[in-house]
Amino acid sequence: VRPRRFGKSLFLNMLECYYDCKTEKQFDELFGNLYVGKHPTPDRNKYLVLKMSFSSIVSDPEKMEASFNSNCDMIFTDFCLKYADLLPPDTLEMVQQKEVASEKLTAVCLSLRRQGLKMYLILDEYDNFANNVLVNYGNTRYRSLTHGDGFLRNFLKTVKDYTDRVVERMYITGVSPVTMDDLTSGFNIASNQSTNPVFNNMIGFTEAEVRELLEYYRQQGKIIHPVDELISMMKPWYDNYCFARESLGDDRIFNCDMTLYYLRWQVDFHCSPGEMADKNIRTDYSKLKMLARIDRDSVQEENRMGTIEEIAAKGKILVDLHTSFPAERVTDIDNFRSLLYYYGLLTMCGTR
Repeated sequence: VRPRRFGKSLFLNMLECYYDCKTEKQFDELFGNLYVGKHPTPDRNKYLVLKMSFSSIVSDPEKMEASFNSNCDMIFTDFCLKYADLLPPDTLEMVQQKEVASEKLTAVCLSLRRQGLKMYLILDEYDNFANNVLVNYGNTRYRSLTHGDGFLRNFLKTVKDYTDRVVERMYITGVSPVTMDDLTSGFNIASNQSTNPVFNNMIGFTEAEVRELLEYYRQQGKIIHPVDELISMMKPWYDNYCFARESLGDDRIFNCDMTLYYLRWQVDFHCSPGEMADKNIRTDYSKLKMLARIDRDSVQEENRMGTIEEIAAKGKILVDLHTSFPAERVTDIDNFRSLLYYYGLLTMCGTR
C-alpha cells in the first residue's frame, strides 16, 4: 500500500519483465547493466505472468460486476493468446465459455496445471473500485461486494484455491487498507509488507537518488542552479515520506511524480514551477470530504473535521497507525487519521 503516483504500476511492469518467460531474450537489454541483471535469481523468466489492474472498472454498483467480468475477460483472452504455444490448445475456448471472472480464472488455472506450469499473478489497484463504492454509495453496497458471495471475494477465493498448485507467486498493490481487511477471511494467505522497513525505500526516490539525478542533468548543462539549492526547494513540498517507524533515521523518500515534475521545469525553463504541486497528484478532496462525513454521527464528524483543522494548525497529529480496518470502522477517529496517511496527506515524522 502506497499513496497515489508513487511508481507502483511502473514497479509492477518491472516485475513482469523480470519474471515473464516471454521476456527471457530481452533480459540483458532490460537488466544487464543493473544489479539485478548481474545477480539474477533462479526464478528469473520462470513464470507465465498474469498482470491485472482494477483501475478501469466502473464504480456504479448496477454495472460493476458486468464491468469486472468484461475487464477480466479481455485480460484472460490476451493471456491465452500470449502463451498459446505453451497452453493446451483448448484453453482459450474454455475461458470464453465461462461467464464470470472467477470461473474464467479457474479455467486458466486448470490448463496451467495440466501442463505443469506456474503463474505469477500481479494485481494493481486492487482496492480502487471498491473504495469508490464505499465513498459514493455507502457501506451496504460495499459489503455486498466484499462479503458473502460478492464477486470480488469469490475471485480472490479462487486465487487462494490454486496457490498450492498453479499460482506460485503474487504481488498486490493499492492505496487503501480498507478492502484488504474485509477480504481477509476469504483470502488469508497474504503478507502485508506496507510498513516493513526492508521495503521502505523500494518505491520512491531517496534523497541520495534525487541528488544523483539532479547532478547528472547539471553536468549535462540542463540545470543551472546548485543541487543543494534545488533540494532545499523541493523538500518542503514533496514531503520526504517515511513508511516504517524503524526507518525514521534513514533517508526520507521523495514522491517520484513530484520529483520528475520539478525536474522537467528545471530542465526546460531553468526555474521552479509556478505551482509546486503537480495537478496529476492532487488528492481527490471531494473523496476526502465524503469520508469525513460518511456517517450521520455529528460527534464523529466533528472529531474528523477537527483532525483536519489540527493538522492545518500544528502541521502534525498523533496517530495510532492501523494497517487494516473494516469499512464500517473507517469513520473511527484513529482509522480516519490512518487513512490520511495512506492517501499521502500525512507521513511518519517521529514516535511517542
